[in-house]
Amino acid sequence: MNITLYDLSVWVLPLIIAITFHEAAHGFVAHAFGDNTAWQLGRVTFNPLKHIDPFGTVLLPAMLLLSHSPFLFGYAKPVPVNFRALRNPRIGMVLVALAGPATNIVLALLAAAAFHLLSSVPPNAAQWAAENLKNALLINVVLAIFNMLPIPPLDGGRVAVGLLPRMLAVPLSRLEPFGMLILIGILILLPLTGSQFGLNLDVISAILRSLTGYVIQFLLVVTGNA
Repeated sequence: MNITLYDLSVWVLPLIIAITFHEAAHGFVAHAFGDNTAWQLGRVTFNPLKHIDPFGTVLLPAMLLLSHSPFLFGYAKPVPVNFRALRNPRIGMVLVALAGPATNIVLALLAAAAFHLLSSVPPNAAQWAAENLKNALLINVVLAIFNMLPIPPLDGGRVAVGLLPRMLAVPLSRLEPFGMLILIGILILLPLTGSQFGLNLDVISAILRSLTGYVIQFLLVVTGNA
């Protein structure tokens, strides 16, 4: 499969915007609640160069796209947050964590609403604009839902740690160093192992795809596109 500059422009551009705004939102909310760590490191910004991770932001999504992966995702350099410096660290952690996915949902809503403006786009640019908006809608919803999985260091894991009783929050928080390994296990290794025995163990991806479809449909209805 040959990938063209056009393909890159309609996938990488909305992905970079989605991830940049996601990470910047964490930094803005952390700064607003008293932690200046990200601010001092220049991470409270919408400059994508400050947030892009060459592998997670560009190469990983490109590889998944080229391999026809059933689930597309990527990541940026995590915004550093000192949760102890936040006013009310527990609630602050929840709000900082929610800021990224919430921003992605807002971006997805704006992309869906912008479909109504396509009629005013010059004909030679209309298809390019439409594909960017379609992919922006998909990517932002996927990022929001994926990041809300209750596994640290994903945002959903930090929300769970902040809201659960201490006896449950502490052991969950200790999973953070192993979070990416757990994700690789349940999203990639488990389905591959199941396929060797004729079993469909791709349950989490199936749930994520279903939720993504429901949220996209809801946003299309809200914006008058369905």
